[in-house]
Amino acid sequence: MREPEHPVVLPSDQDASGRTLGDEEIAFLTAAIQSGTLTSTKGEFVNTLQEQWAAKLGLPYAYACSSGTSAIHTAVAAIDPEPGDEIVTSPITDMGAITPILYQGAIPVFADVDPRTANVTAETLEPCLSERTKAIIVTHLFGNPCEMGPIMALAKRYDVPVIEDCAQAYLARCAGQLVGTFGDIGCFSLQQGKHITTGEGGLVVARDAALARRMRLFINKAWGYGDAEPDHYFLALNSRMNELQGAVAVAQLPKLDLSVGNRIAAATALTERLGELPGITLPYMRAGDVHVYWKYDVRVNAAIVPGGTVALAQQLKARGIASAPRYIQKPAFMCEVFQKQRTFGNSRYPFTLARPQALAYGRDRFPGAFGALDEILVLPWNERYTETHVAYLADSLRQAVAKLSESKVG
Repeated sequence: MREPEHPVVLPSDQDASGRTLGDEEIAFLTAAIQSGTLTSTKGEFVNTLQEQWAAKLGLPYAYACSSGTSAIHTAVAAIDPEPGDEIVTSPITDMGAITPILYQGAIPVFADVDPRTANVTAETLEPCLSERTKAIIVTHLFGNPCEMGPIMALAKRYDVPVIEDCAQAYLARCAGQLVGTFGDIGCFSLQQGKHITTGEGGLVVARDAALARRMRLFINKAWGYGDAEPDHYFLALNSRMNELQGAVAVAQLPKLDLSVGNRIAAATALTERLGELPGITLPYMRAGDVHVYWKYDVRVNAAIVPGGTVALAQQLKARGIASAPRYIQKPAFMCEVFQKQRTFGNSRYPFTLARPQALAYGRDRFPGAFGALDEILVLPWNERYTETHVAYLADSLRQAVAKLSESKVG
């Protein structure tokens, strides 16, 4: 059965229509292939990427790795938790930002979130801190920065390092400062749908030389490249980015400012077009911050819009718009890896080392997370949106809400 045709087809970040890939990437890929050197240990592109990304953020150290997940894994490994140590994080994030904690023998402890942003805050993090806390991971969800001032003050008070998950937040700013530069380590993703892409890939940044050395080593099987007497100093993986990915990234990086600017401009236009829409709350952002709109999320009040996010998503799908109710179907701790503690064979390690309080996943502890997921509808977004696309999306959302509201009256 043929899909119905729609008057406007939105560009997609899953193919060329919504991406900035072009002649520049092809030229650099050609150069990499013609060089015959595709490993980053001997090539030039990955080194260039690292230098340029460090300069972009104004930090002394940046390293490329194979994915956003490996970026988080590298950060956790650099912090070097003891088995059973706790890392406090968000329950509304990609699983790739959580499983590295378990792989390093530590316990993810989940903090609730601000229901307006679905981001952790100093107020939600503090009750989760304990004598076992080794680090805090904050996720700048959808490109909307966490409120980093109070979070960094909290971390300083407890003497706990902060890892920033900036996978969705390239060039986002909190109170004028770029995310990724507040914490001890910043992590970025170059996955297919991010602000810039190499298909898969990651970046880690740091200000501290000792942390940076551990990150570089962990990416390289803990082999001390450049050392006088190199060795494999500790347990680590090969998480290197290859030169083909590096070539694409070097071509993508100069396009980042324009891509982010286009996303922000289109989001601003959509917000203006939607205005006051019954049952719909538009993205919340603090004054002085810069939201970079990896996605554009709205909140749907099911008491006003019958059927809530699911019904609204179905209406949008009929108009050719693929939206995502809830963003993730459930908080991370509700997944089987946590509920059934499925880790290494039947060992349940490292859960066997956890305090009971660290594994308390009762719904009453997470009103912000459950409430946010119940209402979030994630709209598709990328840097290729034009006024026509924004107008179609706004009109479709208005029509869908109106149609559902009419069914309630009927």
